[in-house]
Amino acid sequence: MTHVSFVKRRYLALWFPWLPAERLARAGRTGSPEHPLVLAESVKGALRLAATDRHAEALGLLPGLPLADARARVTGLRVADHDAEADRHLLERLADLSIRYTPMVMPEPPDTLILDITGTAHLFGGEDGLVRDARARLRRHGFTVRTAFADTPDAAWALARFGASSVAALPVAALRLGEARETALHRAGLYTVGDIVYRPLSGLAARFGAEAATAVRRMVGDAESPIAPRRVLPPVEVERRFPEPVARTDYVLGVLADLLADACRMLEARGEGGRRFEVAFFRSDGKEQEVAVETSAPVRHAAPVVTLFAHSLARLEDPLDPGFGFDAVRLAVPVTEPLAPGQPDLDRAPPPGPALHALVDRLVARLGPDRLLRFHARESHVPERASRLRPGSPSGSWPVPPPDEPPLRPLALLRPPRLLSHVVADVPDGPPRRFRLGLHFVHIVRAEGPERIAAEWWRRPGLTRDYYRVEDESGRRLWIFRHGLYGREETSPRWYLHGLFA
Repeated sequence: MTHVSFVKRRYLALWFPWLPAERLARAGRTGSPEHPLVLAESVKGALRLAATDRHAEALGLLPGLPLADARARVTGLRVADHDAEADRHLLERLADLSIRYTPMVMPEPPDTLILDITGTAHLFGGEDGLVRDARARLRRHGFTVRTAFADTPDAAWALARFGASSVAALPVAALRLGEARETALHRAGLYTVGDIVYRPLSGLAARFGAEAATAVRRMVGDAESPIAPRRVLPPVEVERRFPEPVARTDYVLGVLADLLADACRMLEARGEGGRRFEVAFFRSDGKEQEVAVETSAPVRHAAPVVTLFAHSLARLEDPLDPGFGFDAVRLAVPVTEPLAPGQPDLDRAPPPGPALHALVDRLVARLGPDRLLRFHARESHVPERASRLRPGSPSGSWPVPPPDEPPLRPLALLRPPRLLSHVVADVPDGPPRRFRLGLHFVHIVRAEGPERIAAEWWRRPGLTRDYYRVEDESGRRLWIFRHGLYGREETSPRWYLHGLFA
């Protein structure tokens, strides 16, 4: 018999009960026992409380209460407008601060974070050590947090919010089924999750809907409830944590080199190379500084990436400052591509492609991505629209002619194409034998084509082009086209010179 074991997942919920009020407190707008602070919003034309501070909550002022009733109950009430968007941005910033504990962090608006801490708690001395560290850091930033661990995200969220000792002791409101279903459950004599979980869920679904049975299964782990982390987990990620904060920047950069070597070994095992490398330096005071570099081609050798990071760090307007010391460094490779093993030449000379990519990468890292422009391929058959100048490394692939064949198109195009006159051809829809370019007549001895390119009708109506690669008596190779199909689109199509081959 084959036994299959599954990794038991653990989740930590961070609930910020007074997040909106503490956001205002950071801006200097605080409440007091004599003048508690509430945040109001308009609901169906009436002002109601959307959030309160701890002093207002202690006086029984809860969200949903009409503002007029709150003023009647408490004199000297301080009122501010509720800004849900500002609260959402603050919750996202707190999620970024919590990434030091695990990359799997999901903001659950308006006031909760769910952390998947499976396999990471031991780095902080266990779950108790992790939550002590999180509470201390958040307290230093001025936030009150309530925490709970559980085997499912729904249970962690509910335990942190309701403060129950177990999942069975949670009230049915923890299932988040809405006020109507909650009232119906109470009328049926079901007040806690424990009252429901030991009953047949088929009867629950028949009476209260399938959503009620699904919520119970998600709570106890019988149904999947995956979280959607704020940051997508990268294919390769390594980190190093220090027992004590490290204030020496050179030592931390040496650790970065070791992490790059570990990441490159992981990439080699996957048969891939990295295109983007991101490093995060975590300071003991909670500040995080991130630096990223990109490469023109996939790489899995640490040395060139170390050089790129050195150039990027030297270019920072805000230099890497250890403050009171770094306590962790994390390296991620979010963008990877397949990379087959390479065969060096007998004379160990590097191939020209990788050497050029390395030069471009160093220039980008030293000067900045906006200072170096490269041609990027674009999805278009029209030659003048098939490429564009953009910062950074190239993307896409270019058409390459077969070996020992001339290039399909010239490297540089004339903008606008030059009109040809006095064109003479053997047949109206064939390549020209002679034409006038400027003040001189050009006699064609060889011609290849046509390459027919239709107009992009979804942009604007246009004429079809027939391109020819031609060679004149002196050996010059030109790229010309006839604008319009003879007899079908134009009675006398015009000819243009669009480029010259080197």
